[in-house]
Amino acid sequence: MLSGLVALIVLCLLSLAFGSRPIPLDVVLDAINAYDPSDDRHLIVWSLRVPRTAVALLAGLALGVSGAVMQAITRNPLAEPGLLGVNAGAAVSVVLGASFFGVATMAGRVWFGIAGAGLAGGAVFFLGRAHETGTNPVRLVLAGAGLSVMLGAVTGIVLINAPTSVLDDFRTWAAGSVAGRGFDVAGVLAVVTILGLVVAFSIAANLNAIALGDELGRALGLHTGRTLFLACLAVMLLTGGATAAAGPIGFVGLVAPHLARTVTGPDYRWILPYSALLASILLLGADCLGRIIAAPEEIAAGIVTALVGGPFFILIVRRYRLRPL
Repeated sequence: MLSGLVALIVLCLLSLAFGSRPIPLDVVLDAINAYDPSDDRHLIVWSLRVPRTAVALLAGLALGVSGAVMQAITRNPLAEPGLLGVNAGAAVSVVLGASFFGVATMAGRVWFGIAGAGLAGGAVFFLGRAHETGTNPVRLVLAGAGLSVMLGAVTGIVLINAPTSVLDDFRTWAAGSVAGRGFDVAGVLAVVTILGLVVAFSIAANLNAIALGDELGRALGLHTGRTLFLACLAVMLLTGGATAAAGPIGFVGLVAPHLARTVTGPDYRWILPYSALLASILLLGADCLGRIIAAPEEIAAGIVTALVGGPFFILIVRRYRLRPL
């Protein structure tokens, strides 16, 4: 854990130093310790790179924890945060807000994205229920897949008939980027992430039981329906906030829990915090790499995680024995 925290601090400093205009590390430290508004380099650090770094950290943290929760309740090693239709719900809500309500600010899109993610997640939870047996993880995944296809079609229809400006904005958001995010977005994301973390960590012990199966969980005295509801609520808050703020970013929520298990074992009371730390490192590292390899331009963090993360995950799976769920 300590080495991970050190790596995260180093990445934070790199994130504050690198960009279209590189800033020496000593100037970055001066901007943090003794902010001078007359120095344009200090302005760049505080107005652009600090909120960007905060959004990357929070989004990575949220995706890591929500991915671990999804893998626990579905008992599927390939489960990732978007399975509940949250990404599709956020996408269609962002498009509708920009097209029909004239939402032009990033903070406004975040609120619309969170609302859409919550509605989509709630619909999936309702559709995944059966009156005689209650909520079932398999039905949740199937309902999420079906709803995602429907919402994706709606998004496509709206985009085809939307102005070019809306299409350009959506293209940037859909790439999975944290560029241009300010303190308003970071503040909203922080509130939603904290609420989601409280819910997720409150059921960490129950996730150990539910990962063993519904029957064994009930034999251990677990109220599976309530645990599934709280797990879905946590995923909706965490994934909805991260997706609304940074766009649909893949790989991070999938691989971070697996890497965490190689360190912690199967106990979700430890998997959740380690997943949060490792996912933050992955996303912030991808954002920094995207700025370095294409300087003075940059590549969206979501694209970097897909290009670099996918082959890396295959290598990890082939070379190391990942712990089963």
